[in-house]
Amino acid sequence: MGRAHEVRAASMAKTAAMKSSKYAKWGKEILAAAKAGVPDPEMNQSLKRTIERAKKDQCPADVIKRAIAKAQGLNSGATKEITYEGYGPGKVAMIVECLSDNNNRTYTEVRTAFSKTGGAIGTSVNYLFNRKALFSFEGMSEDEAMEALLEAGLDFEELSTDEEGFVNIVAQPSDCNAIKDALLQAKPELEFEQASVEMVPSNYVELDADHLEKFKRLMETLRELDDVNEIYHNAKLEDEE
Repeated sequence: MGRAHEVRAASMAKTAAMKSSKYAKWGKEILAAAKAGVPDPEMNQSLKRTIERAKKDQCPADVIKRAIAKAQGLNSGATKEITYEGYGPGKVAMIVECLSDNNNRTYTEVRTAFSKTGGAIGTSVNYLFNRKALFSFEGMSEDEAMEALLEAGLDFEELSTDEEGFVNIVAQPSDCNAIKDALLQAKPELEFEQASVEMVPSNYVELDADHLEKFKRLMETLRELDDVNEIYHNAKLEDEE
């Protein structure tokens, strides 16, 4: 099925249990588009298109507003990006990206979540991951996608179609917005299952039943924290988990 399918499956499994995961995905895409340019849809066409697609998918207005507000806060200096690294239950490498206006509060909440499940932050695990731009979508063939990218003069690491019919692209993070724009220019109605920059693990860790249960509790706790924006890990999970 190819590396691109494995990457997409791992990323989809990572967020499958998140409450209102569809809206969380839109919030993340809007935040990324706003951070990549001006956090104003009238001055940022990529952001404007993303918001239009989110509204079409019935994404609540408050999710859109919060994402733009976060981007504006980052630009004003009121909100900062904070990243915590460490190991969760069963020696799962984890990276937790946060957006916070209070470093002490965020650190305490994240550290407590880890310690309650037998994990700990403070150890660098970044070297176990590679940052990649990942895309997954239906409605455009592999050949059409390749033609759109080649016409735009864009490079990619892998482009393939999985057995579910999704076209998957793996590329360098710096090309994320350009690739998304090129695909939308070729087919404006194209809807992405995924279109974002992710930390992809270079290897995965299998968990026994006890560590798996603790890991799930840790993930649930972290996802409920307002300051947590994204969680990456190298736990090997089934798609439904």
